[in-house]
Amino acid sequence: MKTIAVLLTVFNRKDKTLECLQRLYNNVIPEGYTFDTYLVDDACTDGTPEEVAKRFPDVTIIEGNGQLFWNRGMYTAWEYAAKVKDYDFYVWLNDDTLLFDNALQIVLDAAQKTDFKSIISGPTCADANREEVTYSGTTIADSSLIKPNGSLQKCDIVNGNLLLVPREVYKVLGNLDWNFRHAIGDFDYGLRAKKNGFQNYIAPNFIGTCELNPTLPKWCLKETPLRKRFKLLYSPLGYAEPIPFFIYKKRHFGMVNAVKHFISINLRALLPGLWK
Repeated sequence: MKTIAVLLTVFNRKDKTLECLQRLYNNVIPEGYTFDTYLVDDACTDGTPEEVAKRFPDVTIIEGNGQLFWNRGMYTAWEYAAKVKDYDFYVWLNDDTLLFDNALQIVLDAAQKTDFKSIISGPTCADANREEVTYSGTTIADSSLIKPNGSLQKCDIVNGNLLLVPREVYKVLGNLDWNFRHAIGDFDYGLRAKKNGFQNYIAPNFIGTCELNPTLPKWCLKETPLRKRFKLLYSPLGYAEPIPFFIYKKRHFGMVNAVKHFISINLRALLPGLWK
């Protein structure tokens, strides 16, 4: 029997979290596989962990300190799960991703085609019509999201909405990088995999739906006061923390690129009117 650890981290999105878990447990699991779910409650105040425990008693709930955000929350879930059992697969799942009933089947079939030696990223669409891709992987040469076409497609940078990491990859790369609080950890992980000789693929078909956030961060908006713009930029919820991004850029694209990005992101916060 092959084992899967499904990893989530959540904060005050009770309804989304519950629907996400329901969709997960609605999945048809291929014969010969079983999964356990590990969920980090990062100090929710809306009753999320209580309701999860009531409706999904098999979920292991791990208590966070309220300062983990996405990357460190996922790190915490992964660290915990890996100590429980030597799983064959680790699956990252965002709680705003609503899986189709065959999502796990899709990524496991894709993994089998790579002899379980590659990372599989599950692309999401805007709605059940499966027309618009919202999250997927990209290549360094082309930042456009890769749309599934029925076949495995290589990518460089992966997105963590639904990501399957086989044990063989985990044994080499280990966990996510704690340096990143909220964003960037998934991008970094995929590029680290490439540097270590592994391949990243986009699954052949959409695995679920996840809506894009259509609005710019408030630090990009000129109507936001200057002091607040910089406070938001350096917050993990600004999705562009300059120092973690500097680490990421330097690690994968060199010092010049890192410095250039650091200057430009601060300049954008200072003079948001220069960008559209």
